[in-house]
Amino acid sequence: MTAWLDDPYTVALRNGRGPLFLRRADGGLLPLEVDRWCAGADAADRSVLARCRGAVLDVGCGPGRLVEALAGQGRRILGVDVSPAAVRSTRGRGGMALCRSVFEPLPAEGRWTTALLIDGNVGIGGDPAALLTRMADVVAPHGLLIAEADPEDVDERHEVVLDDGRGGAGPAFPWARAGRAALRRHAERAGWTRVAEWTVTGRHFVELAQRRRRSSTSTTATTATAARQISRLRG
Repeated sequence: MTAWLDDPYTVALRNGRGPLFLRRADGGLLPLEVDRWCAGADAADRSVLARCRGAVLDVGCGPGRLVEALAGQGRRILGVDVSPAAVRSTRGRGGMALCRSVFEPLPAEGRWTTALLIDGNVGIGGDPAALLTRMADVVAPHGLLIAEADPEDVDERHEVVLDDGRGGAGPAFPWARAGRAALRRHAERAGWTRVAEWTVTGRHFVELAQRRRRSSTSTTATTATAARQISRLRG
């Protein structure tokens, strides 16, 4: 969590642009698409939002473009992020956001109808299998998880630092990358079943469902509970 409070990320969000990278221990740089994150929802994002139903939790919401887009449609949506700068940005765009790790207790835990892991956020914590197992506790038994796979065919874990390309860097933290095949493997082991896959503008998404589902009555009840939790945060 501490790494995401560092100046390179905060400055990049404030400026609405990069450069910003994840630098591995071997010196390799993974570029972060700050400019896209700070813009509005694009065609690939809209393909994800069209599949969202019920109360939605955006894990690692960043500066809030997806929260903003769903909130603008009158949808129930909460973003969570460990970065105060990201949470401020999301709230500034009219969305609801909470500064918290997904591995900490969350509002309406186990009742979210849809959860999102977009923009490489399947790498949170450096262990996709552990994260996807955690998401099974966060999402309602009838619910959906939409995750974005890495565009490369990778399954790797690193210690990384945030690097602005100009000498500014933060402390190391664990991160992971999972391509399509790896994401499917990790999801299967964590109790998820693949529902659909699609690609838009070079970005690849996987929709997952938990193997055990509740009745439609439970679906309505859990969605209503999540909505009340969002209302309490707003109030």
